[in-house]
Amino acid sequence: MTQTSNPQTFSSTGRDTFVGTPRSRIDGPAKVTGLAKYAGEFAAPDLAYGYVVSSSIAKGRITAIESAEAEAVPGVLKVITHANRPRTAWRDKNFQDAVAPPGSPFRALYDDLIVFSGQPVALVVAEDFETARYAASLVRVSYAMQEPVTDLKAVRGDSYDPPTKREGIKPPPAPWGDADQAFGSAPIRVQGGYSMANEHHNPMEPHATTVVVEQDGTYTVYDKIQGVSNSHQYLVNVFGLKPDQVRVLNPYLGGGFGSGLRPQYQAFLAMLAAQELKRSVRVTLTRDQMWSFTYRGEALQTVALGAEPDGTLTTLRHDAVQGTSTFEDYQEVIVNWSGVLYRCENVALTYRIAKLDTATPGDMRAPGAVTGVFAIETAMDELAYATGQDPIALRLKNYAESDATAQGKPFGSKELKSCFRQGAERFGWAKRNPEPRSMREGRELVGWGVATGIWESMMMQSSAIATLTPDGRLTVGNSTGDIGTGTYTILTQIAADTLGLPMDAVTTKLGDTRLPEAPVAGGSWTAASSGTAVMKACRNVGEQVFKLARGLENSPLANVDFDRAVFADGRISVAGDPGRSVSLVEVMQAAGVDKVEAVEQAGPDKDFNQKYEAYTHSAIFVEVKVDEELGQVRVTRVVSAIAAGKVLNPKTARSQILGGVVMGIGSALEEESMLDHRIGRFMNHNLGEYHVPVNADIYDIDVIFVAEEDKANPLGVKGLGEIGIVGTAAAITNAVFHATGKRVRDLPITIDKLL
Repeated sequence: MTQTSNPQTFSSTGRDTFVGTPRSRIDGPAKVTGLAKYAGEFAAPDLAYGYVVSSSIAKGRITAIESAEAEAVPGVLKVITHANRPRTAWRDKNFQDAVAPPGSPFRALYDDLIVFSGQPVALVVAEDFETARYAASLVRVSYAMQEPVTDLKAVRGDSYDPPTKREGIKPPPAPWGDADQAFGSAPIRVQGGYSMANEHHNPMEPHATTVVVEQDGTYTVYDKIQGVSNSHQYLVNVFGLKPDQVRVLNPYLGGGFGSGLRPQYQAFLAMLAAQELKRSVRVTLTRDQMWSFTYRGEALQTVALGAEPDGTLTTLRHDAVQGTSTFEDYQEVIVNWSGVLYRCENVALTYRIAKLDTATPGDMRAPGAVTGVFAIETAMDELAYATGQDPIALRLKNYAESDATAQGKPFGSKELKSCFRQGAERFGWAKRNPEPRSMREGRELVGWGVATGIWESMMMQSSAIATLTPDGRLTVGNSTGDIGTGTYTILTQIAADTLGLPMDAVTTKLGDTRLPEAPVAGGSWTAASSGTAVMKACRNVGEQVFKLARGLENSPLANVDFDRAVFADGRISVAGDPGRSVSLVEVMQAAGVDKVEAVEQAGPDKDFNQKYEAYTHSAIFVEVKVDEELGQVRVTRVVSAIAAGKVLNPKTARSQILGGVVMGIGSALEEESMLDHRIGRFMNHNLGEYHVPVNADIYDIDVIFVAEEDKANPLGVKGLGEIGIVGTAAAITNAVFHATGKRVRDLPITIDKLL
């Protein structure tokens, strides 16, 4: 194993034959034919099934659990509760996973305390799923109930600045200038409150864990998780196991959107039962139970903008209060985006949290940015009308060339102006009549809106392995997961180009803790992080094969330096002299080696990060049509122009943006997890009553990738998983105002808010 100290000191040894071209997902056939197996589908001899009994109250204590009737059902193996559960670790530290916020992580079946509705209170384990489910219905739980507090508005006054900051989450910067004084004297002022409802992730695949007890006493765990190393660390620490006693796999994931970043309670319960019964156990959550953990938490925001009559910002204030659980201090970056997006001399940004009797909220696609950018981009549209400015012209007038929230560091790259220009041209923005209610088509009012999108461009520490065999086949991989983003495909493209092989000669393996460690798949950092690690590992293999080639008798590469080597078409040739070449297969067979292998690591470029800030940007243009009598809103056209550095695969990249836009439509018009504050429960906990966009809701979505060169990482890429959703809700809100003249600041925009 070798390592390259500075990831900026190398480049691909091949030519970009596959990178940058549209390629279908190599895992696609397995998914559409049913060959792909998910966490709840792996078989095991003597497999038992666990079914979770969920609490019917949100706050209080368990006074009694009557399980005798359930235990008497033929086929029931065990009913596990807090009263009879096996011992596990007792320190909070053991239960904190890699992305846990500060606080005391939830422990299933730990004691008699109920801290949120739907909390697991028992696990019924039986020989088959149907028996476990039936027996679970026979478990009787009695409670001493307390009145829950789940209304964020009611506890807004008790909000606080979290004393311990969540790792990786930037707190708001110190204010600069005097925002309040400047607002008081501003000629033009816009001020309002904004909110976005609680939302649940609702991936197609339910959360499930299959724990297989192997004959040697080790455990093979198939877990629905966006990073198997996180589940591995969690299970090892909680159950006091040695790392080599547990192997965690997740080759495929049927949607996560952030719900799979942390190990959820079904993983704990499955391992608990497997250890107790000394046999394999599967626990799969129902759709209803998937409303009992992580969700995008509501935030109450206020934005105050002051400006000169020409639209020049003189003051900007953005404040947010967000809910968290009673036992963890969950935190997001919500208000900082305002200070990054716009140039202003007087800025104050504050973020506070308030405790609620709910499960801990969690990261959901572009966490924080979806919420905060909705508020600032809606407020900027209001300012555009207040100053008589075109919404694009107003944004360009206050365009930031550096990041004021990071001591004025310049951006490594920023092609947002090009996004606005190309997006506006494609959309036909110049034809817009700015007057609200001025455009119509039959009985429908037509509105056009625009907004900016922004997301951090990040790279995390990652590693990868590459193995070349004498048959000319290359295998690469690491422990990261493909959460539907196309990671299998882009890593295959990178590996194939680096060693000049056809894509069908490359096998990519992911989601296995026996592979080199990589971070969880989230934050839009996977392409930069794992992609760079794969490229480095392949380059290392290339260097080793090149040395073998130079050592061959009468080698055509004798006395050639590696920087002149070109890897293409399965051969190594000399740059400028393609006649001097040798195939990789010939080299390895002649050298008599059975494989050439390398493990490499890649991480952030500290020098770059000290000098620059890195963000992905977008401009989103939306057309809505609103039935004037019924108030029904249709999003009929979207143009999303994205500046994200180098695009590795335009086909999978476009798919990511499409998915983000659809989720943005959901946030704007449909998605709302409705809490009954009297009982502290989400009431629409199924896909019949929680509305998400379906085919009939989606019309034309046009994606533009704007050319942008970036040097934040060797591949020149920026993340695409998050940026598609950011700003989309604001663009829709702004379009609805243009159509109707009614400004809605509280999402989703339901019919009652327009009539």
